[in-house]
Amino acid sequence: MDLEAVRTFVAVAEAGQFGKAATDLSITQQAVSKRIAALERGLGVRLFTRAPRGAELTIDGQAFLPHARDLLRAAERSVASVRPGRRPLRVDVIASRSAQSALMRGFHRAHPEIDLDVVMLFEIGTAVTAIRSGAIDASFRAVGAPGEPLPEDIAHVRVVDEPLQLLTGPAHALANARSVTLAQLVGHRIWMPGIVPGTEWGAYYDDLVDAFGLTIEATGPNFGSDALLDTLADTPALATFMGEHTRLIWPAGHGLRRIPVTDPTPVYPHSLVWHRDNPHPALATLRAHLAATAAGHDAAGTWTPDWVSPR
Repeated sequence: MDLEAVRTFVAVAEAGQFGKAATDLSITQQAVSKRIAALERGLGVRLFTRAPRGAELTIDGQAFLPHARDLLRAAERSVASVRPGRRPLRVDVIASRSAQSALMRGFHRAHPEIDLDVVMLFEIGTAVTAIRSGAIDASFRAVGAPGEPLPEDIAHVRVVDEPLQLLTGPAHALANARSVTLAQLVGHRIWMPGIVPGTEWGAYYDDLVDAFGLTIEATGPNFGSDALLDTLADTPALATFMGEHTRLIWPAGHGLRRIPVTDPTPVYPHSLVWHRDNPHPALATLRAHLAATAAGHDAAGTWTPDWVSPR
């Protein structure tokens, strides 16, 4: 059904005259007559009768009027649901306990008036496709992984470098260390079943292994962080890497240790990624917030892969 014809019908019904409706709609009276005639043909009924005082609704016109108004209100709500600034800002984070999720919680505390939808996509290719289609407004990713160049219409900026920590059970050989160097980790088994080949985080840990001779194992199914923590608590031979800002909760009896890694400190580079033409006003607010809270990048005593893009 032609919504402009429906809008014209409502205008005539409210004005009581074709000429007055034409003035209200800023179109000609002839255009009004054509729209009403087309609507009547489509419905198969007469909507108005000509009268000395103007146009009067027929019985069918009276029956159709409340539904016509409902149609126009529904159309307005549909447009408002996707209009920038009227719909929630949609942002992708890797996981609910991640540093990116913490950044978005901080943004929400600073700007509670902004509606947010936080989603979790799998890897950077999926996220970029969603950004380009408009399914999301932004994503947090490590940018520049080999074989994953960003399209020209996608912008990005580093927002935080997250130090890695070693997570061990209480019986691990390094459990009582106040800090460990990367050299001390050589020969120890670091178990990370969540690493997926071809992802940006997979490329990051591949480079970490190559640069420092570490042993990172991704064997076995990934049952999630709770199962990982259970295994570490019971297996003295295994440890894992966790981001410093990753939020973890485990039973008191696990006795797990989070140990800073130094000399150098490997940091995971989180960037905000978005479409250059995205008009959502809250996206600019998010970028300004992150710029004001961003940690320094490439600091002395830290390590990131050569492929990481600073901007």
